[in-house]
Amino acid sequence: MTLFADLHLNPQKLAGMIDHTLLSPEATPVQVIQLCEEARQYGFVSVCVNPTHVPLCADQVNGTPVKVCTVIGFPLGATTPEVKTFEAYENIRQGATELDVVINIGALKAGDRELVKHDIQGVVLAGRAHKTLVKVIIETCLLTDAEKITACLIAKETGAAFVITSTGFSTSGATVADITLIRRAIGPEMGVMASGGIRSLEDTLRMIHAGANRIGTGGGVKIIQAALEEAQNHE
Repeated sequence: MTLFADLHLNPQKLAGMIDHTLLSPEATPVQVIQLCEEARQYGFVSVCVNPTHVPLCADQVNGTPVKVCTVIGFPLGATTPEVKTFEAYENIRQGATELDVVINIGALKAGDRELVKHDIQGVVLAGRAHKTLVKVIIETCLLTDAEKITACLIAKETGAAFVITSTGFSTSGATVADITLIRRAIGPEMGVMASGGIRSLEDTLRMIHAGANRIGTGGGVKIIQAALEEAQNHE
């Protein structure tokens, strides 16, 4: 695969760009423990789980480089700014070290820029106060290109660290076109995370080639196993 060689990636470096994700409502503690074991084994940058599983993950990855990521206002983004801010502080208290917050999509589409910014800002300030990285999910599949750009610029204004394409729970997930657009909108300073529908090594590398520097996926093990096989083939 030429993309793999072109990007000068090795499997270890690639794993360090993956948020190992389990956000299904039916996820059990046993599955969450397995997620953490896989993250430790393969060297994923984080495990991303629903808030109820944050304490368990914090215990499971304690003493390792693996971060604990959770979601705020997920998956609809329609809770109030005050609730999102409370969620942020509560999840940090429980052991989260990264927060992925869903914007108020309806407010964005209505042109209420101030509400969208206020909605994100409380979470960013909570993260800043506790050295917790904040990523903003804009749900690209529900937005026009102009709305995507506006969402990106608002996220940048708040001081968030990343823009994320998708929750993975709406009509579609990340696309190369959206990654390219987001990277162009925010410039090189912020991170771009491709999330939703990424299952193969080829898809992952295309997203990175387009400008993503994080990948959110439940298929991380399969992707890294494919990367290891690809690396061996090029030895």
